[in-house]
Amino acid sequence: MFASAANPSMYQRQAGAYKQVHINTGVDSASPHGLVAMLFEGLTDALAQARGAMRSGAIEQKGRAISRAVGIVTEGLRGRLNLQEGGKLAADLDELYAYITIRLIHANLRNDEAALDECGRLLEPVRQAWSQIADQSGQR
Repeated sequence: MFASAANPSMYQRQAGAYKQVHINTGVDSASPHGLVAMLFEGLTDALAQARGAMRSGAIEQKGRAISRAVGIVTEGLRGRLNLQEGGKLAADLDELYAYITIRLIHANLRNDEAALDECGRLLEPVRQAWSQIADQSGQR
């Protein structure tokens, strides 16, 4: 009935399935503001995974994590910007996200952990500001 401890890959699959259900449930119930907050969380997680994979020499994992980070930045964060109505703030964020994408690609090609750290440092004030907006507006 239960998997034996000798089969850790089954536990990993089960944990992955649980995580996916948790993510899907969160996405289904999140406000538009909450969805962007989830993107920032996912990006932070992807950067941490890339850093760990870089340190352990796991090239394939590093590539997947950085690809996930690039996707979150380009499709999730940058893709949600309204450049027509967002004014200077949207334009500045668009440039920031474009730069971060370039740095992520550089980090992947050069195994440059400092570039990953730079991306995290550049994104942190935006993530914090987004969180504060949610706190003030009551949107989570």
